[in-house]
Amino acid sequence: MPEGGEPKLANRREHKKSAFVAGRTIGEKREHLETANERAAAREKDKRRNRTRIIMVTLAFIAAIVILILLARALFPKPPEEPIVVEPEPVITAEPTIEIVDESVSTGGKITSRMSNYIGLLELDLRSYGLNPVRAVIPAGSIRQVNIYLDGYSGYLKATIDRGAGVTAEDADRMLRYLQGQGIADFEYIDLRLDGRAYWK
Repeated sequence: MPEGGEPKLANRREHKKSAFVAGRTIGEKREHLETANERAAAREKDKRRNRTRIIMVTLAFIAAIVILILLARALFPKPPEEPIVVEPEPVITAEPTIEIVDESVSTGGKITSRMSNYIGLLELDLRSYGLNPVRAVIPAGSIRQVNIYLDGYSGYLKATIDRGAGVTAEDADRMLRYLQGQGIADFEYIDLRLDGRAYWK
């Protein structure tokens, strides 16, 4: 209070720049309330940062693997592969020792080398089963069929050069044993020209 005892009115201009604001706190100018949108934006930014970090780490890992593979190939080159040589199967030939009668007009009396070799092989295979071929006949009108006559049998075997001599001889032995088991001693022929089947008459 000034001298004289009279109160002095406050000058409003002096207090115009006061830091006090009615109804508010002192520290309000320093504080900032974070809104929900700002929090969401911050979280999205963190997610993007994490995704970018994961992508970069993955790419670095892949690059490291590729570099290691290239280094391994450079340091340890694969030796050249040697070409695989397939040896041709040996052609088995056999000269027939039995009599051969050619009744076919188409061959002109000259037996082909394939027919001659087949008869020779069939003769060997039949002998391996204890059968004794004595004669081979190439019937008229045929260049692929051959009839084999066996010692001790009245009939003959019908064979074809389109089947292997080994399987033909095996079928002949099986069929002859079957006929013996049935008590059949005489037959006209046994047809062995079909795979897995044999006929007799």
